[in-house]
Amino acid sequence: MISSVVAVSSGLVLAVSKENEINFAYAALTYIGVICLHASIDLLNDYWDYKRGIDTKTFRTKYSGGTGVLPDKLLIPSHVYIVGLILLILGALIGTYFAFIRGIMVVFILGFAIVAVYFYSSDIVNFGLGEFFVAIKGAFIVIGSYYVQTATTDFPAIYLGTIIGILSAAVLIVNSFPDFDADRSSGRRTLVILFGKPRTAKVFKALVVCPYILIICGVFLGYFKFYSLLALISLPLAINVVKHTNTFYLQTDCLVSVMRITLLYSRATSIALTLSLLL
Repeated sequence: MISSVVAVSSGLVLAVSKENEINFAYAALTYIGVICLHASIDLLNDYWDYKRGIDTKTFRTKYSGGTGVLPDKLLIPSHVYIVGLILLILGALIGTYFAFIRGIMVVFILGFAIVAVYFYSSDIVNFGLGEFFVAIKGAFIVIGSYYVQTATTDFPAIYLGTIIGILSAAVLIVNSFPDFDADRSSGRRTLVILFGKPRTAKVFKALVVCPYILIICGVFLGYFKFYSLLALISLPLAINVVKHTNTFYLQTDCLVSVMRITLLYSRATSIALTLSLLL
């Protein structure tokens, strides 16, 4: 949820830096719509993982393995599914409103969002596209939030969205390591299942480093302000993660630690980058 809120904030802040003003009603609706869609995908993911038996096989940690509300019988599966659909419809209705006032670009983003939310856990992950869709989702939230305010799609918004999307994908990849056996036995194809743990660890390391390269290049290309280098404040966290990249998945304690640090790294980088655009 926090990642989607930060993504919306990034798009809005970038819009303010260009227009020097903000439509607060549009901004509020954007937050509500994105939160509804994010909550929907979380609930539907819990539902489908429970129906497929994944959540009963996973090694649950604070950062992976599902919420546990269905395996522990804290909620009724059909109720979770229905609420997930209701939130999807609410998010879609807000998106439809913006499509009427802003045009075809919102239609494209909204169509992607609806397909991604509903089919993510039941179909998309079966084709090994989960991490890709999460990266695109993060990028589209930034681009869509910017577009709703400005009615334009400028390259800096796409560039910023790419960085936010990569940060989200990095978290998903590392969180999929402890679910390797459960996902594979249930037909899911995450990146770690397709590439294997050693190769995926190398891809993960590259994704951790990539946002810094893009931020530095963005400053020199004029997409960001010089202050955006403040996002490098998370560098010690990234160094810690990279240092353990080749072996972190071999020990449970180390894996959980890397998952925690990766989440902190992702949030610190995205929040610092967003705030820097206000300076």
